[in-house]
Amino acid sequence: MESRSDVVASVVLAGVVLLVGAPVAITQAGGESATHGPWWVWWLCYAAYIACTMATVWTAEAERTGPGARLGVTAMTATGVVLYLLGAQGWTAILLVLTAAIAAHYLPPVPVLAVVALQTLVIPMPSVPGAPAWELILGAAIYGGLQMLSVAAVWVQLRETAIRRELAVANTELRATTALLAESSRTAERLRISRELHDVIGHQLTALTLELEVAGHHAEPPAREHVVRARGLAKDLLGDVRSTVGGLRERQPPLRSALELVVADLPRPRVHLTVDEDLHLDEEQTAAFIRCLQEVVTNTIRHSSAENLWIDVTYGDEGEAILAAQDDGSGTTAFAAGNGLAGMRERFEQLGGRVAFDPTDGFVVDARIPAR
Repeated sequence: MESRSDVVASVVLAGVVLLVGAPVAITQAGGESATHGPWWVWWLCYAAYIACTMATVWTAEAERTGPGARLGVTAMTATGVVLYLLGAQGWTAILLVLTAAIAAHYLPPVPVLAVVALQTLVIPMPSVPGAPAWELILGAAIYGGLQMLSVAAVWVQLRETAIRRELAVANTELRATTALLAESSRTAERLRISRELHDVIGHQLTALTLELEVAGHHAEPPAREHVVRARGLAKDLLGDVRSTVGGLRERQPPLRSALELVVADLPRPRVHLTVDEDLHLDEEQTAAFIRCLQEVVTNTIRHSSAENLWIDVTYGDEGEAILAAQDDGSGTTAFAAGNGLAGMRERFEQLGGRVAFDPTDGFVVDARIPAR
């Protein structure tokens, strides 16, 4: 949804910028003057405005509020103001509204308001000789209001996007915690049942076997044969109980279903999860993988513009359980592991494993742990 709206916004942006030059071209083709001063100066500034707009939109996304965004918006403001002042018709002021909207998308509030104030002050400058003051003030107020309206719309959209992102992060964390609590509850219940079987039924069957053995020594044929057969059945049943108790204690937690629960119904990024069916981990290792998956997903949501996230959980060549993750984001060269990634590394190292990160081409995570 978010990606689709970004594409639509980019198309509309390009259309508006290109349509501004159409009336100038049509007017000049009719032999009339559409600009103040040499026509080629206006077209040169128009080309510069288009270049600045595209550069700002395409390059500032990775470093929002950074130097690139400030430089791009400054260049857009300067070329847009020049275009408005050189234009012979007032409709070129639409570029000022467009500049204000883009500034709101990439800059903090104070610089955005400064851009709006500067552009509003420019509105009355190319006035018609003899125009009344109220008309100039009204024109400035109208375009100033349009700029603020576009800025407010962008701020609302950014706020909604941030809220959706945080909701996705909270939902992922909640699902991971739910998976861990569910597995912990299942493990505790299995241990309780195994203890009950061992302590109650196991002991009673042991006593029954001993009683039957004593009875077998005192019984006379043909009753002795039935007693011996009953003692054999009691021994077999005791062996079955012990086997069941061992199976309950050693049962592996369902890794695949737990990981699928964490990434279920995640709108963005689209998670492509594959889990080796032959991979079995104990409860502590399963918890480490669940928390690792949670951290990978939440980092992608918060810090990456990725559309897809691939996660593979497999056996390694050396018998290691491996969680390999990679997204299709732009990556970064300035990387510092935060508390979440540091905690992930510490968790795996405590279990004898290791974690490696590579943020240059997308964000790549390689987490390994010795399979027990």
